[in-house]
Amino acid sequence: MRNILHIFIIALLLGGCEKQAEPIEITAGDYHNAMDRLTEIMVHDIFSPPVASRIYAYSNIAAYEVLVKGNNKLKSFSHTYKDFEPLPDPDTTANINFQLAALIAHMEIGKQLIFSENELLTYRDSLYTAWKKQNKRVFEASKNYGLEVAGHVANWKSKDNYKETRTLPKFSVYSDEPHRWQPTPPLYMDGIEPHWAKIRTFSMDSASQFKPAPPPEFSMEKNSKFQQELMEVYTLRYSLDTLGNESEEIQTARFWDCNPYVSTQRGHLMFATKKITPGGHWMGITKIASKKRDLDFDRTVYAYAATSVAIADAFISCWEEKYSSELIRPETLINSFIDENWAPVLQTPPFPEYPSGHSVVSGAAATVLTQLFGEDFSYDDDTEVKYGLPVRSFNSFHQAANEAALSRLYGGIHYRSAIEEGLSQGLNLGAHVVKDLALQPLNM
Repeated sequence: MRNILHIFIIALLLGGCEKQAEPIEITAGDYHNAMDRLTEIMVHDIFSPPVASRIYAYSNIAAYEVLVKGNNKLKSFSHTYKDFEPLPDPDTTANINFQLAALIAHMEIGKQLIFSENELLTYRDSLYTAWKKQNKRVFEASKNYGLEVAGHVANWKSKDNYKETRTLPKFSVYSDEPHRWQPTPPLYMDGIEPHWAKIRTFSMDSASQFKPAPPPEFSMEKNSKFQQELMEVYTLRYSLDTLGNESEEIQTARFWDCNPYVSTQRGHLMFATKKITPGGHWMGITKIASKKRDLDFDRTVYAYAATSVAIADAFISCWEEKYSSELIRPETLINSFIDENWAPVLQTPPFPEYPSGHSVVSGAAATVLTQLFGEDFSYDDDTEVKYGLPVRSFNSFHQAANEAALSRLYGGIHYRSAIEEGLSQGLNLGAHVVKDLALQPLNM
């Protein structure tokens, strides 16, 4: 009996000398890195702006809703989501790191929505290896819950009509109506995502909830409102030529281009330049603001999730009007009736003109970010540096949104009404998201 007791005491002493498993620390920087990696893959895969907004929304929602289960100060956004069933509760006996589980859910949903899945898997697996070495028990518990929530969100995602819209007919351009959109050079692509208004909304009641005023009545009569706006686009282009490529207007247009696929032809050679989408740019601004405010992990995800919901609904709202009014682009009319050699500063995107997507999305995103970070939040926007563009500085998110909207006039791809009405549409939608999600300022 004495020998057994002696052995037991030695075992306890040896056990106490064993190295304790390290905690797994997850920082806001880890989430920013994951967002950056997702964006890089989306740029590579050339997702259209509406589709990219859907990817951002679902991946950020999955992460945020995980955090809600581990932080009673956070309020779920799920009350606004159609057809969203309550999340499974975590196992209270499991040692779950909810930040880790949120990051895993984010990557899992992102993986399901991109084409280059292996690129994200390589990134994810390197993180998995490191986390498992730090604390296998915590890693496994957190991974299990993160994947469980991701599966729940994936099931909800599968019912948003996206799959159904993949099989619907292309947009028909065969019409004698002079106002209707036609494919534009250089590729004369079909209209992108003509059925996007059928995608289930996130915060809006319906795609038409924030329908803008109709565009000016189509008329080529001299001094009609429509003809005046067309001539503004035409004459501005030549005015900018006299100022040169370094003018503030042209620099502004190029900074906010955010066209994921720009085709360039030099002689017999044609190649594509890939860039982020408008939604990707505003996700980058969200990152800049979060880092400047030094937000912790949970509040960082809160900012990303709220902004991505506004952006996703903005695209649904905008596309509902685009394929209702089906308005022709300035480039088409100018080349047909005024000057066949005229070309815009920016390449015209392949979808109808009204309203300006940049204006709607920027207005919505800026309104949400202003609620989160404040009216006079100044920042340096380096989002486009990796695409060869310089840093631009802003005194507020609304200043940036106004500039992004006006950039479309400088770029020669939108009429003024599309810009002004689109921005108003986005501001109204953003105010709705702020109220509907009960967004709270992210104070220091």
